[in-house]
Amino acid sequence: MCQLMGMNARRPTDVMFSFAGLATRAHEHKDGFGIAFFEGRGLRHFVDHHSARVSPLAELVKTYPIRSDVVIAHIRKATQGVVSLENTHPFVRELWGRYWVFAHNGDLKGFAPRLHAAFKPVGQTDSEQAFCWLMQELAKAHADMPAIEELNHTLRELLPRLNGHGTFNMLLSNGQALWAHGSTKLHYLLRQPPFGHVTLQDEDMSVDLAAKTTEDDRIAIVATEPLTRGEAWIPIEPGTLKVFVGGEPQC
Repeated sequence: MCQLMGMNARRPTDVMFSFAGLATRAHEHKDGFGIAFFEGRGLRHFVDHHSARVSPLAELVKTYPIRSDVVIAHIRKATQGVVSLENTHPFVRELWGRYWVFAHNGDLKGFAPRLHAAFKPVGQTDSEQAFCWLMQELAKAHADMPAIEELNHTLRELLPRLNGHGTFNMLLSNGQALWAHGSTKLHYLLRQPPFGHVTLQDEDMSVDLAAKTTEDDRIAIVATEPLTRGEAWIPIEPGTLKVFVGGEPQC
């Protein structure tokens, strides 16, 4: 299956170390990669249907000075839909005047909801279809942008309906919060002072976080599998929704 990586921070933070850790796993997940990161209400979105290990776009992203407070990245191992640009995560839609970003790991069977004209998939993946359905149901439930707590409640009502169709691990964000739901496998990590050296799990690459952070920084990282060694990664209990705001779990 695919691999997910998300980041939520108190202030704009360099995410390239974590993205490098994700990209090293693209030899098994070679059917495309993508990354989206918020800058205020704006969004930068890069996708390629080639592996992150060979894509020139991935090399560009690795050297791009990304500093963001919310990031979602994905490397794809196709289960539904051909290997193509339109089937590459993360997917983006607009709702209530904000960009929404979504990435999925899993395989949904028999999920064929009726979708309105405002939210139609461009590609053929179950993932994009699930995203469109979530956006449609959120739009039906709220006339305008609700508080994060209200969105949490609505998502907790909707997500079990997707879980009933198979494996559904997802990351979702509108730039204000990062929602992480795991039906099988998802982990998160909280970074806060005192910051020290961290080393990637799959590559001999380290970074001194103390040189890149301040005492005020708070950073939450979510990944399918732990990206680093020697840090306290916490499994997300299957079927639960974690919400991160300002680099800390809200619930």
